[in-house]
Order: sequence, then structure tokens, then C-alpha cells
Amino acid sequence: MVSPNAELGLTPPEPDTIRDDQALDEKPCRDAPEKYVKCASEAPDGGFKAWSVIVAYVFCCFGYANTWGIFQDYYEQVLLSDKSPSVIAWIGSITFIFLPALVTGRLFDLGYFKIPYVTSSCGLVVCTFLTAECKQYWQFFLLQGLFTGLFSGIILPQALSVVSHWFCKKKGMALGIVSAGSSLGGTLFPVAGQNLIPLIGFKWTVRVFGFMMLVSLGIASLAIDRRLPPVNVKGGLLNLSAFRNPAYTIYCIAGVACPLGLYTTLTYLPVSATAVGVSNNFPFYLTAIANAASGFGRLSAGFLADRIGPLNVMIPFTSLVGILTFVWPYASNQGQLIAISVIYGIACGTYVSLFVAPPMAMGDVGDVGRRVGMFLSISSLGTLAGTPISGAINARTGGFQGPGFYAGGVVLLSVLLLFVVRLLQLGRLYGKC
Repeated sequence: MVSPNAELGLTPPEPDTIRDDQALDEKPCRDAPEKYVKCASEAPDGGFKAWSVIVAYVFCCFGYANTWGIFQDYYEQVLLSDKSPSVIAWIGSITFIFLPALVTGRLFDLGYFKIPYVTSSCGLVVCTFLTAECKQYWQFFLLQGLFTGLFSGIILPQALSVVSHWFCKKKGMALGIVSAGSSLGGTLFPVAGQNLIPLIGFKWTVRVFGFMMLVSLGIASLAIDRRLPPVNVKGGLLNLSAFRNPAYTIYCIAGVACPLGLYTTLTYLPVSATAVGVSNNFPFYLTAIANAASGFGRLSAGFLADRIGPLNVMIPFTSLVGILTFVWPYASNQGQLIAISVIYGIACGTYVSLFVAPPMAMGDVGDVGRRVGMFLSISSLGTLAGTPISGAINARTGGFQGPGFYAGGVVLLSVLLLFVVRLLQLGRLYGKC
């Protein structure tokens, strides 16, 4: 079978080379090698192969990482009841989904894609099956936390970066569909867990999760592929010259601030529902409801971003996330919690689906893996610390008002930084960005 690169006459004997200062240009590909410019500008924006790559990522069902709330609730009540909420939250937050992006983004630019992707998919499935055998905290921490996060962190940046190879004008819509995989998985896993744990127990429920991931990741590994040839951007793992762009630097700071509060509501929503007397059979469904609603937010965000710009979509919806985080601790019945889950899911899904779009546009396509990788690795600091900080505040105050004010505050801080980024990008207050 002839590869897409060969069909376009774009299979060089060695990777093309782009300098760091070329990769910094805000107009993608302006100074890239001529054939790379031509190939990047002719992104199909559709067709069987392009959409099969997108569907492949949807099948990855990264919702497994987004359903930590059901594990937080179950571990607090059953398996790890002797541990504090903050200590248990470290298992979920230690999933370094973004941290390995610094390395994997660079590998992607150099053409190393399939082998890391398939190997990490196998590792992720194995870790899921082994989680069913865990009994002690350190075992959960290593398998469900550290190793699951590292393997996910190898897969995620590469799957996101490859979108820029196949889509240009419709990149926002493609990212929205891609991120719908998290919504799909984030809906299926909690519903399956709620119904299976009483029937077959925790161990076999986690094993069922493993079989679900085996099928989905297997399909993804067969279908997903890159289109453009490797480009060797000089400078190693880091392109420090990218930080000469103030918009990129401030966006990275916002990328730390927002995750510090973004996942607090999703993580502690089931726990807070149990605390206010909601039936024990229902809290797991709140996570599923939020993730299902986020699917609508992710898809609509992509559609809007192609028309008015990703930052113009992210700013109002991320503001809504911050406001709802303030409101959530005061919900006192099932109906109020459902309403918060739905609206929060839509707003949160919008941010998650688009947050890699701005750094993708802040430089050359040939350097997209490294640039996005640097941003995701920096953002991982917020993801790592956010929920444990909220858990520590919860443990000290005995309620969720403290975590809500903390998390909502840092999310709204990130919104202010997004305003600054938009102003720097446009040079004015209004416009598509």
C-alpha cells in the first residue's frame, strides 16, 4: 500500500529541517521548506482517511481518565476508607496525562509515532487489568496513578498533534470531535461501574473496563496515522524561543491556573452528593451526566471556534465553569446537582476541546508537536496539584465551600489571562481569535 506521503511526493530520504526562529512565526508554514508548506496548506479537511483518524481517536475513550470521581467516591467509602480525601486524590491527579508531552511532542515532529502509540496503548490496557488486583494505597498510586498517567500522556499529545496534519480550516470541528472521545468514555465508564459493581464486584468491573479499552485502543492503533513527513526542528526538546512570543508565554501560565480548579467539581461531585444525602445508587451517575453533557459542549465548541476563533469561545464558557464551581457546594438536593452537572459538563467540555488550539496556531505546523508538548507539560503542573489542594481544603474545613471558592477563583484568574492573550494576539479588543 502506498502511504499518503508517497502519494503526495513527500517522502524525503531524511527529515526536513526548520530553525527555531522559523518555528516561532505566527503565520503557519511561512518559512518552512517549500514542499512542507505545500503539503501543510493542502490539508484535506475531510475524506475517508482524515475522518478515520479522527474516529480512531474518539474510540480511544480517554473518558477513563475523566471518570476519576467514581473511583474517588468508592475508595473513600470502601477500599481506602482509612485515607483522607486529599491523599486519595493524589492517585487521580498523579496521572501525568500532560507531563510526557514534552518528549512525545518532539518524537512526533521527528516521525516517531506508531511504535510509541501502540506500545503505550498496550501498557494502558495492562495497567487497567492490574488495577483490579490492587489492595494497598501504593499499588493504586503506581498502577492507576503513575503508570496509567504516563502511558496516557504518551498517547494523548500525539493523537492531538496529528489533527493538524489532516485539518486546517475545519481544525476546530475536528478537535471537538476528537475530544468527544473523552465524553463518550466518561459517560460509559461511570454507568458501567454503577451497574456492574453490585453485580460482579469491583475487581471484575475494572477488568470489564480493561476489555473495553482493549477493543477501543486496538481500533485506534489500526486507523490513526500521520500525513506530513517528519520535520527536524533544531533545538532538541525545548524551543525556548517560542517564549519570546508573549501570547504563548501567558497562555502557558493560564494553562497552569485553569487545571488547578477545573477538575475539582468533577472529582468531588459524587462525594458531595453523598454528603447531602443523595441515594447511594445515584452519585456515580452525576459523573456520567457531566461527561455526557460535555460531549455537546465539545462538539459545539469546535463548530463555533471555526467561525469566531477558539479564544472567543473559551473565554465565556470557562467563566461559566468558574461561576458554577462557586455555586456547586451550595447544591442541597439531587435536582440541583443534576442541573450543575449538565451545565458544568457543557462549559468544561468547551475548554477541554479547544485548549490546545491556540498554541497550535502560535507557530509553524512542523513544530506543532514540540510547541503543544511544551504547553501540555507546563499545564500538567496544574493538573497534578489541583484536586489534592481541594482535597486538603475539604479535609481541613469539613465541607466543600472552601474547595469551591479556591477552585472557582483560580479558574476565573485563568479567564483574565485568556483576555490578555487575545489582546496580544489581535492587538485590539475585538476580532476572531
